[in-house]
Amino acid sequence: MIGQAEFDFLRALIRERSAIVLEPGKEYLVESRLLPILRGGGFASPVELVARLRREPRGELERRVVEAMTTNETSFFRDHHPFEALRTRFLPDLIAARRPERRLRFWSNACSTGQEAYSLAMLLTEHFPELGAWDVSIFASDLSREMVARTTAGSYGQLEVNRGLPAAFLVKYFERHGTSWQVKAPLRKLVTARELNLVEAWPALPAFDVIFLRNVLIYFDLETKRAILRRARQALRPDGLLLLGSAETTIMVDDGWERLPAGVSVAYRAAAAVRRAGAA
Repeated sequence: MIGQAEFDFLRALIRERSAIVLEPGKEYLVESRLLPILRGGGFASPVELVARLRREPRGELERRVVEAMTTNETSFFRDHHPFEALRTRFLPDLIAARRPERRLRFWSNACSTGQEAYSLAMLLTEHFPELGAWDVSIFASDLSREMVARTTAGSYGQLEVNRGLPAAFLVKYFERHGTSWQVKAPLRKLVTARELNLVEAWPALPAFDVIFLRNVLIYFDLETKRAILRRARQALRPDGLLLLGSAETTIMVDDGWERLPAGVSVAYRAAAAVRRAGAA
């Protein structure tokens, strides 16, 4: 059982390094996610683990502990509706606007094992064949080194491809390798994955047309949400779109956005006043 002192130390560490807020009462969650690290590192107890973290801050062990506390729940075409809204409403308009330059940039934040990024790649390939002659790229990022490696590999087990992936897409866009399925090379070439911590300094990035920030903000406090939304707006082209999770909104958080409803889904774009100020 994790002690209060160890829990408080880990709560503070996780908040500092990832801005994830672990409320009191989450001791069971911390214990369960630390168990593989305890076993793999030969630690007899959380007390020993925390003692090592105190002696060796910012090391490999700290990185593994922080990554262990992140949630990596994902699936192909998760929630379905945002992808349908992209296909039927938002992407046709964006493609028309970008036709003179023939370039589109997408960003999948907190990509986990990459299903969101590859769902987008399949959607673009399946429904917008003219983009095959365009410069299209999907940037996928995650705090976890392991998740970035898995996204780059694009390899999934049977249970993973059974979650949300149409059978026809499995046949068309994947290759069987033993007991796993790997995304075919043409789609993998569309996706570039790298480590990125949203609460630390962002690297130089291109201006994006669409940013996916789905089911991410729910783990942060209000000030962190505001900071991330502000930076996301700066990373978008003036008419670019932001997609959040169904339980997330910019309302009462950041008034620099306007809502664009599409059926049961909503996208966000920089508010008109913000766009005018940016163009001034």
